[in-house]
Amino acid sequence: MNRRVVVTGIGMITPVGLDTDSTWAALLRGDNGIGPITKFDATDYGSRIAGEVRGFDPLQFIEKRDLKKMDLHVQYAIAAAENAWAMAQVEGAYEAERFGTLIGSGIGGLNIMQKFHAIQIARGAGRVSPFFIPGLIVNLASGWVSIRHGLKGPNSAVCTACSTGNHAIGDAFRIIQRGEADAMMCGGSEGVVCSLAIDGFAAMRALSTRNDEPELASRPFDAGRDGFVLGEGAGLMVLEAEETARERGATILAEVAGYGMSSDAFHLSAPPEDGDGAIRVMQATLKDAGLEPDQIDYVNAHGTSTPLGDKSEVNALRAVFGDHLGSMPVSSTKSMMGHLLGAAGGVESSISVLAMRDGKIPPTINYETPDPDCDIDVVPNEARDAHLDYVLSNSFGFGGTNAALLFKRYAA
Repeated sequence: MNRRVVVTGIGMITPVGLDTDSTWAALLRGDNGIGPITKFDATDYGSRIAGEVRGFDPLQFIEKRDLKKMDLHVQYAIAAAENAWAMAQVEGAYEAERFGTLIGSGIGGLNIMQKFHAIQIARGAGRVSPFFIPGLIVNLASGWVSIRHGLKGPNSAVCTACSTGNHAIGDAFRIIQRGEADAMMCGGSEGVVCSLAIDGFAAMRALSTRNDEPELASRPFDAGRDGFVLGEGAGLMVLEAEETARERGATILAEVAGYGMSSDAFHLSAPPEDGDGAIRVMQATLKDAGLEPDQIDYVNAHGTSTPLGDKSEVNALRAVFGDHLGSMPVSSTKSMMGHLLGAAGGVESSISVLAMRDGKIPPTINYETPDPDCDIDVVPNEARDAHLDYVLSNSFGFGGTNAALLFKRYAA
């Protein structure tokens, strides 16, 4: 069995919006969700800026008694799932055993881990909450969403750093394709804007230190880029088998055409300069979709705003797309939200689908000084109208793990 798989619902919680519609509208306006950190006193930290989710009220989605049982990444996932569920209008459409969950996180419950470690050090043994362990485990986002919606199909999670969201969607795609489920809630969630994460990434010299101009700090492919900006949020999709979605009269947003995976086998945190792993993951995705490079209309890039990472991705794009790259737009929405780590792929694949649906490509903002090593059309600073039939979304993670997804305009 090799069934067609379609997207029917999207849910996003991001630094520029608390749901799908507000996030998408903000991205098309070129809004910036990056600012000084407010979640803790960052005065003494090398990087003092982040893409925080502001104004999020978990009580809109979660009973007060349950909040203490879950880390922030779980809360974001629950909220995004409600958003995607409502868009897909999937309530009661499937037998519970045929609907699954696959929601990952790159880091998981670092917030709650930091909190209870501090409590234990200060107060000693016996002060840790019984909800501590269930609150931090990476698969608990999938677990909570499964319980809340009564989804009894496959229930799993992936944890592949910044490739998590795309791996989760791709693995869910395969599960439906093989006939092991008819529908899946899938994607990624992350909520680690905390002092431990900022200190850790800063120690690696991975973060931007443009602290006095936070709104200009995330600048993918620009010559002045100096590191990524940590972000948070969630991006989830409802995927369904095409025949069952069509039978129930669902509004189909796009079809999942291809999925690829690869490993750099090179370095724990740096990509190879020639983009070898990225080349192979894009080639694998194109092959899976049965498409040629010149058929791709737009790439939503990984584009983190790191000096080496952006250059490596452009080298990979040149190798895969050749002359077609000169006429193919490639933008990075991390310029507006920062890097959402395990949630990045889920959010960016969702953006790819919406770009196709509405015929609008979101921009790469803060693009001021072209970099000769990144001489591509980054859709600088303003959204662009375009008819899109095939869109590729890239995600690359620490450990050299790579995932790409290809979406196409749906035709019955």
